[in-house]
Parts: sequence; structure tokens; C-alpha cells
Amino acid sequence: MTEFRVGHHVEPQLQFGYGQCLDDPKQGLFLFGPLEERRPSSMRVGVVGTPAGIELYKQWVRAITGFIPAARPDALHQIGFPGFEAAFRTPWPLQPAAEIPISTSDISKSLRISDRHVGIFEAVSHFEGAIRNKIRMDDVAVDLWFVIIPEEVYILGRPQSRIPFAERQLIERRIDSRIARRLRSQPSLFAEDMEEAKIYAYDLDFHNQLKARLLDTKAVVQVVRETSLDQSSLFSKGSRRLQDPATVAWNLTTTSYFKAGGRPWKLHAVRDGVCYIGIVFKQDAQDPSGSSACCGAQMFLNSGDGLVFKGALGKWQPERREFHLTKEDAADLMRAVLDEYHSENGKWPQEIFLHGRTRFSNDEWEGFNSVLPDGVKVVGVRISRSSDLKLFRSGKTPVLRGTTLIVDHRQAYLWSSGYVAALRTYAGREVPNPLSVEITRGDADIDRVCADVLGLTKVNFNACIYGDGLPVTLRFADSVGEILTAGPIGHLPPLPFRHYI
Repeated sequence: MTEFRVGHHVEPQLQFGYGQCLDDPKQGLFLFGPLEERRPSSMRVGVVGTPAGIELYKQWVRAITGFIPAARPDALHQIGFPGFEAAFRTPWPLQPAAEIPISTSDISKSLRISDRHVGIFEAVSHFEGAIRNKIRMDDVAVDLWFVIIPEEVYILGRPQSRIPFAERQLIERRIDSRIARRLRSQPSLFAEDMEEAKIYAYDLDFHNQLKARLLDTKAVVQVVRETSLDQSSLFSKGSRRLQDPATVAWNLTTTSYFKAGGRPWKLHAVRDGVCYIGIVFKQDAQDPSGSSACCGAQMFLNSGDGLVFKGALGKWQPERREFHLTKEDAADLMRAVLDEYHSENGKWPQEIFLHGRTRFSNDEWEGFNSVLPDGVKVVGVRISRSSDLKLFRSGKTPVLRGTTLIVDHRQAYLWSSGYVAALRTYAGREVPNPLSVEITRGDADIDRVCADVLGLTKVNFNACIYGDGLPVTLRFADSVGEILTAGPIGHLPPLPFRHYI
């Protein structure tokens, strides 16, 4: 008979400037600033957008140079934004390092082209071409590109978006999506046909396509909607629901600082020589047969730094909604991870934890292990959201964040969301659901694995939050997979994680 054991992991500590530690990233940045290493001397930001979008960017930068009060000063989880330089110890100049205006009418016309593939490709081209030309023709160093998009790009630049019939701009082309799908399996003898069909190999998502098409330039991009920067829209009738200005400032400046090369914080007192790999399998929506998939791997070190690897293409298994690597491809992927780790640290890792949503096959596991240096241990961990179990505690507050229910030595439930006593709040409306954490391959202490997973919920640099519901190894797995399959990006070396979020 299984004996359940309930435990609790204390909130992981984060390390900030001057070697100081706290559990709250906002308080840590406010008091001690970010880590000293790799701190940018200045934020070198290029901005691309409509004239109105560029002006909104400048107004927003002007606002974040000063104090922005919290919407609810009485709430411990909401604190005022002290100003960018006060929080990150780095100036953010009011004047961008590069400024590229894009015609509003050109964007609008492209988005309304009747052929959705052509319309979104052209809309992306306005921004992608401007950034690519600036990089090629100008020697101005830009660490981060702010792409400010009008609201209609968000509305019409997604796969399920539809153009009102009266607004459609009809065009005539020899190639359409149906012919393009056929040409992938039956290539034409005419080069112009194959060239015209390339447009249909890209994803119908403005955000993903833009990032995929810029990967070869190594440009780091932050896509921001104009309405996110226009604080007056908070109070206009019919406007989208936004976070309060202080929260927007905390979240957007944190991800911007990280994407510009800085390190806001890192986990404190983590084990040396540990490497975490998030494995994602993404079905290739552009494959006409629907049978292809791509493997992506995100390597995260205990510092919070990450690299993204593109694995092999292979067959999607629709009956199981799964994809598995061959033994050879799994070995190649692990070899690439090991080489990058050794190049970064000058030694091999001691432990590698592979996080995924599915169980690894025998061939995959044999391939991973076949290239491991002596003394390197690898553990496969399956992590998924679970709604088949609820845990309640007495009183008026939900279960504490960090609570674990140990089923046996290989399986546990971890509540990565729940009541946070330090903030006196629970950021949810329903009874919190746990993560199912299962050691599927290799051997490790289940308590240690749960503690690691909880720690990885605190290095999501895409926002400045106390703790995420998912570890960073899985939080952006789908997003990374979508960009890796958003177009024919070809072979690329491993790129830092900030290129994909």
C-alpha cells in the first residue's frame, strides 16, 4: 500500500547585486540591483514602428526613468517601480540608438491582402527588412530591438484572424497555398515557381514569423503592442485589459534588461555542475502531410542562462500526439549540449536533468547515454499540469506554494502555485492545481527534483514575478517550438534563449 507523505519546500532564494539574497525579485532589485556580472553600461535599444508607435516608446521610456506608484500600495505583491536606473543600475537613454519609422498605411495595406500568407509575409517584411538593412548598412551597436506594432497587427496578424470582406485587397498569383503544398512533395522544374512558393512555408503568425526570419541576423527582438505603452488606454472605453503602469514597467524592463545581455538575478545556493534541459517536440504545421515534427532543446544553467538547440526533424505520431528521436539523433542532440556546456564552463556537467512532457523512448535514452563522459549522470523527468488531485488546508487560505505530496520514490505532486505567506496573497481564483513530477529514467531523490523544479519557476526573466507556475524549462517550450517551426530557418548554431522569448 502506498503511503503518501506531505512536505513543504521553503521558497528558493535569489541572488542580486553585492551578493545579497531575497526571495522576491522586485524587492531584491529595488534594494540591491541586478547581478554585477555582464551588467550593460547603457541600454542600447533600437526602435521600429509607426511614427505614433515610436512616440509612444519615447513617452514610455521617459515615464520609466522616474517613480511609478503601485496601483494598490496596501498589497505586498504590488510595489511601485522606482525607475529603471534605480532598479537596474543602468541608464536607459531617452533617445534610441536607432530609430526606424514604418508607414502606417503600408502595414495596413499588407495586412488586408486577401491571401493571408502573402499579407502577413509582407507585413513582417516591413519590420524585418528595416532591421536587416540597418544591421547591414550601419555600424551602430544595438543590443535590443523594440518592435512597436499597431493594434491591427495583433488583430489581423494571427493564424485565425479574418479580414472583413469589404476591406480585402484582392491579388492574383500563379501560386497559392494549395499549389505550394503540392510543390513541397513534387518540386517544379521552374525556379520561379519554387521561389514564389517559399512564402507559404512560413507560419501565419506575425510574432513567430518575425523572430524566425531574424534568427540568422542574431538580432534580439521585443515585440510590444502600442496599446501596452499607451497608458491612457487603461481608462478608455472598450480598451483591452492591461496591467497597471507599475506592473507593466517591472515586467517589460526586466525582460528588456535580460534581452540586452544583463542578468537580473540568479538562484542562490544551487549545486555546482547541474544542467537542466527542456525538451520540446513540435508538430510542423507547414508540412502538408501533417506527419513531420521538430525537436528543440533548451539548456539552462543554474545561473539562469540558456541556449536553444534545434534537433532533428522526424515523423509525428498522430495517434499518440508524440514525436520521438532516433538513437542517433538523440546522441547528436546530447553531444551538442555537452559541447556547449564544456565550452562555457571548461568542464563537463556532473548531473543533467532532462525535463519533458512525455516519457523518453528506449532509443532516445540509449542515444542520450551513449555520448556521456565518464562520471556524468542523466535523469529523465516528466512534468505536467495535473487536475486529478486537490489538496486543501484548514483555514481560509489555499495550500501553500511549495507544498509537495510524495507518492513514492519516483513520483510526486508539487504545488508551484498557491498561497504565498510573505505576500499574504494567492495569485489565482480557483483551488490551485499541482504539477505532476515523475522520474521516468535514471535515479534521483524525488524531493531534490521537486526543489529544483520549484527553483526553476523563479528564473522566468520574461516577467518580474515572485514565482511562475511552470519551471522555465517548460514555460517557453511551446514558444520556442513555434519559432523553430515558423519557417525554413535552415541550420543555425545554438543561440541564447533571449532570441526566442
